[in-house]
Amino acid sequence: MKFTKMQGLGNDYVYVDCFKETVENPEKTAVFVSNRHFGIGSDGLILIKPSKVADCQMDMYNLDGSRGAMCGNGIRCVGKYAYDHGIVPADRKVLTVETASGIKTLTVKEENGKAVQLTVDMGRPEQTSEIPESIEVDGKEYQFIGISMGNPHAVLFVDDTAAVPLESIGPKFECHRRFPDRTNTEFVQVIDRGHIRMRVWERGSGETMACGTGACASAVASILSGYTDTLVEVELLGGCLTIEWDREKDTVYMTGPAVEVFNGEIAIP
Repeated sequence: MKFTKMQGLGNDYVYVDCFKETVENPEKTAVFVSNRHFGIGSDGLILIKPSKVADCQMDMYNLDGSRGAMCGNGIRCVGKYAYDHGIVPADRKVLTVETASGIKTLTVKEENGKAVQLTVDMGRPEQTSEIPESIEVDGKEYQFIGISMGNPHAVLFVDDTAAVPLESIGPKFECHRRFPDRTNTEFVQVIDRGHIRMRVWERGSGETMACGTGACASAVASILSGYTDTLVEVELLGGCLTIEWDREKDTVYMTGPAVEVFNGEIAIP
């Protein structure tokens, strides 16, 4: 199987061009290639497929083999691949990607014929909880704000993200009975009205360097709480994303980099 390793702020996936390749068992393949000791090493597998309604389709699998609905960093890399590898013409700076959460529109910033930064129209955020809602985890009460960006997020505000015991508490939020389909969980520290810091426990993947939909959800929760303005820089372990919530259009825009790391070929057992 030929593949391309790509990353957005360290949120890395193995990408397969299904315009040329066929992946028979993507769930099993995702588990194999994601293994950082015996596979390629990634946060999951993303298949780039032909689409009847967009320029291409993104089919996403987490490192545990479960299906993913949407990935903000992943879709920027899909856009970069489509632009750099001729799925869309070089004179097109706007392209569309079909996802399990709907069709997303991406705008490309290029340098020397390659996409280096992309802005994604992430669509309308959906509030899925009270502001805030109480939840008990491990005998302790927490306050969170539920936001869906096509996938579920629980956003919690903390004094210091570095002090959060994410490895122990993350799985307990992910699998809490409040979230029957499991959830992504973001721990957010407000720096000022235009800047927040975030760590994320991703559903099916654990802690990752960055989460684009999580950054969007965290920005929306910060705005709803009155902590920030509508243009927010979100600082993640892997770098920064710029998130803007256009309240008039009720849509969220995410801007960030996408990087092709290497290409290769691997035998799938």
